[in-house]
Amino acid sequence: MLINFGRVVMVFIWVVLLLNLVHPATKPLKYFIDVALIFMVVMHGLQVVLLKATQSSTGPKMTRKEEIKLFIFGVFELLSWQKKHFPKK
Repeated sequence: MLINFGRVVMVFIWVVLLLNLVHPATKPLKYFIDVALIFMVVMHGLQVVLLKATQSSTGPKMTRKEEIKLFIFGVFELLSWQKKHFPKK
């Protein structure tokens, strides 16, 4: 339930950040949103790269679709992926 709420929040954040590229906000806020977009792209990209680098050869592999979802939704998709592939015993 909370993971889906987090995904909705992430989509909203992406929309706000990308909308600033098309319709920029006023000067001081525009720069903050630009920096936030760069930070978001770098952090989510790092998350995908680090997860792929730490996967074992015997464990479950991420599909391209899962990688894209991880890039968009971040930690919420990571939690969902872990829950799916590594259920608690």
